[in-house]
Amino acid sequence: MKYKKNEAKDYSREHMKGIWAAALNPMLPDGSIDEAGMRNNIRHWVDDLAIRGLFIAGKQGEFFSMSLEERKRNFELAVEAVDGKAGTIMSCSDQNFDTVIELAKHAQDVGADYIVVHAPMLHFIHDRDDTIYNYYKTICDQVDIGIAMWSHPDSGYLMSPELCARIADLPNIMAIKYSVPRDMYAQLTEQAGEKILVSTASEDEWFDNIVELGWQLYLCSSPPYLLQTKNDRRMHDYTELAFAGRIDEARKLRDSLDPVRNALKSTRPGGKPQAHQKYWQELLGQAGGPVRAPLLQLMDEERAETKAAFETCGLKL
Repeated sequence: MKYKKNEAKDYSREHMKGIWAAALNPMLPDGSIDEAGMRNNIRHWVDDLAIRGLFIAGKQGEFFSMSLEERKRNFELAVEAVDGKAGTIMSCSDQNFDTVIELAKHAQDVGADYIVVHAPMLHFIHDRDDTIYNYYKTICDQVDIGIAMWSHPDSGYLMSPELCARIADLPNIMAIKYSVPRDMYAQLTEQAGEKILVSTASEDEWFDNIVELGWQLYLCSSPPYLLQTKNDRRMHDYTELAFAGRIDEARKLRDSLDPVRNALKSTRPGGKPQAHQKYWQELLGQAGGPVRAPLLQLMDEERAETKAAFETCGLKL
């Protein structure tokens, strides 16, 4: 570990900055993880796109279809591939609490920088807050690594800003991926922004959140490596301009990506986000491959529509 438990908040505020991306897991035709492809993707993201950190084995990475050993191996591969040139945050989310702890300890042991844990689905509980607080407290009690909360509608509820601010007092809670309406994450930024890094996965809102809320962290989804190439790093560039206070220049560059955003979003079938994004990766020269069951593969006509939009979106290869 690069820091002590009680240093997690200060360490993350110093080192967890800029654009962090959530990794898709490339797969081989037989459904196994393409380890060579994953390494190549990570090197491209870090070396060519200047992505500052990677979110590993999350929903984008199809963790729900992976064995415990595969998830652990995913952590190991990511740490090896970044080779100290970028940060790592490992998704330890699971409905089995023992699995959460086992993954958290493995992440800590292999040299990950942080972990992220999704708020749990809860059964037969109406007054949730004390249970959710105890959920995160129990994880904090058992590991020293910095922990990011993650609240998303997939849990069946959203953690309130007040609850998140309460959990933020725990010593190694240092961030949150807060997939909620903007008024909620703005409120949490005001209430607890000195204690934890608040972020959300929407690239559409990233520029505004730098300018209006003073955010330093994009945590995180796939746009950083889907909207950019080695020769066209507009997301990186508008981010750096916004950080430097060159707001008009940053806004103009941000807006210039609209055709790319529209091409990506307009061709994505509602039930096939991972399959669509993996195909887009392939069009960019990255490793993609199939998705695992029970996810659905793209149909030929969906691939053709996506390719046509990709070729006319103006992204420089």
